[in-house]
Amino acid sequence: MSASQSGQLKTVAITGAASGIGAHTARLLIAQDIEVIALDRHAPDFDVTRFIQIDLADPLSIDAAAAQLPGTLDGLCNVAGVPGNAGGDIVARVNYLGLRRLTEAVLPKLRADGSIVNVASTAGQNWQARRALHVELAATRDFTEGLQWLEQHPVPDAGAYAYFKEALIVWTMARATTLRSATGIRMNCISPGPTDTPILKDFRASLGAANVDDAIRRAGGVGTPEAMAPAIVFLLQAQSAWINGVNLPVDGGLVASRILDPV
Repeated sequence: MSASQSGQLKTVAITGAASGIGAHTARLLIAQDIEVIALDRHAPDFDVTRFIQIDLADPLSIDAAAAQLPGTLDGLCNVAGVPGNAGGDIVARVNYLGLRRLTEAVLPKLRADGSIVNVASTAGQNWQARRALHVELAATRDFTEGLQWLEQHPVPDAGAYAYFKEALIVWTMARATTLRSATGIRMNCISPGPTDTPILKDFRASLGAANVDDAIRRAGGVGTPEAMAPAIVFLLQAQSAWINGVNLPVDGGLVASRILDPV
């Protein structure tokens, strides 16, 4: 019986594998003798099974990268993302529309009991307040239709990061329910709190230093990529087979603190 047939992971594709949470997820999988295909703008500085260059802001680049993936995958980790100061259009493309396009392109290559893990953020915690809008956006059929919807429902640059992390959480839940019943593939997301990655300083600029400092205080410190990676790997594995459509905060208790004491 092969690794895939036994429910064990054999080959996983990871976006954003060159740095931060994506790199540590890749390293953790490699340490378990799992083949990692890294998708990023630049190659990782450690050995992976294969590197495929991708620009998640560009639909043609996404399609080309997806075509280079092997015919069978056990999992997909959508980790790549940009901070809010990249500008609203780029945030929309990379953190939501591009992620979604790649996922849909990869689906035919995922085994029937495969798993997809998206990396959202605690910045998307308040998705319920805009649930109706996010459901509408999730219903758009492709990258182009999503852009057209956003032209009619513009998102200010200042709020783009939180908006599209909210949207990702909602899309994960919406897509997971239909995906599992139709294919057996699961989809979940994790929401890290402030994490010690190369773009943490950008979040201070885009989300506000006071907001980030408050989040760090509530969480009891800054998280690390090493602390996020095990949650992603768990959601890939057969041990999490009955977890689907979940947004898992990996935040040191930040969201719990804000729910109980929002001030």
